Amino acid sequence: MRRFYARRRVSILAALSGLIASAALFNAPTASAALPTPVSAATARSYLATLTVATEDRTGYNRDLFNHWITISGTCNTRETVLKRDGTNVVTDSACASTSGSWYSPYDGATWTLASDLDIDHLVPLAEAWDSGADGWSSATRQAFANDLTRPQLIAVTDNVNQSKGDQDPATWMPSRTAYRCTYVRAWVQVKYYYDLSVDSAEKSALTSYLASC
Repeated sequence: MRRFYARRRVSILAALSGLIASAALFNAPTASAALPTPVSAATARSYLATLTVATEDRTGYNRDLFNHWITISGTCNTRETVLKRDGTNVVTDSACASTSGSWYSPYDGATWTLASDLDIDHLVPLAEAWDSGADGWSSATRQAFANDLTRPQLIAVTDNVNQSKGDQDPATWMPSRTAYRCTYVRAWVQVKYYYDLSVDSAEKSALTSYLASC
């Protein structure tokens, strides 16, 4: 997300190095940056310190209680909006379905050219949110959470990777691509903080450990 030297020869070499670095950045996958930028590690650590620690209880959870993939604009729902945001050269039809494009999944480093190979992950899963306080929310708040495009909560990733994650928290599941783990935990804490959700003790321990390395 986050020199120049007097001698002409050194200056030329420095300029060439800069061009090479710029080219590398230009050619790097961009989809992993499409997630709204999470707070810094320092801010995430301060947020984490304020979160309530509580035992989880999934009694009464039902995915249908979170009205997801609502209409965002025109014919585009939340899933289609994230696919367009996270992909490269995405083409959609009149119903806003993606007909072509390229998507880079930051969880595992895979690239896909079919939208059907991607899931839109709720970074903090709906069931996890229910466990952590969403059971007391209004329907409107649950809908806002399930379709939140402002916080770092929704991201297009490889479908079977998302399915393997399920409703696990960072104590039991993390992206296999280690370079993304700092982004992941910063986003996780930011979402939990914004929605005033609790963490369980194992979850807090895992988050503390990962954030210490960010």
